[in-house]
Amino acid sequence: MSAQHPELAAGRWGQMSLIEQMANIGSEVERTLNWKAQSNIPYSQKAFERALELFDLTLGDGRNLTRLKEIARAREVFADFFLGAGLFVSTEASWKKYFLQFAVAARRGK
Repeated sequence: MSAQHPELAAGRWGQMSLIEQMANIGSEVERTLNWKAQSNIPYSQKAFERALELFDLTLGDGRNLTRLKEIARAREVFADFFLGAGLFVSTEASWKKYFLQFAVAARRGK
């Protein structure tokens, strides 16, 4: 899979705080959910892939070592939710609520 966010992968991602990173992941998660609700599976799939890429960039950021478990679990549960395996109990509403907190915090930091 090629980088969907080449500029971020090239280093800009590492300049963002963890809150900003998570808020950006939340934007892609929101897009994934919105396209899925509209039954636009190709667009939803692309947004899902971009969200996973951002999760991976966040996991690769050495500043986030103390939060790796939470970030990795969020990635795992989101993949489970989107791909429909259903091993974890999560809902569209729970994803929106989880990432809204990061968006609000990132906005306050500006």
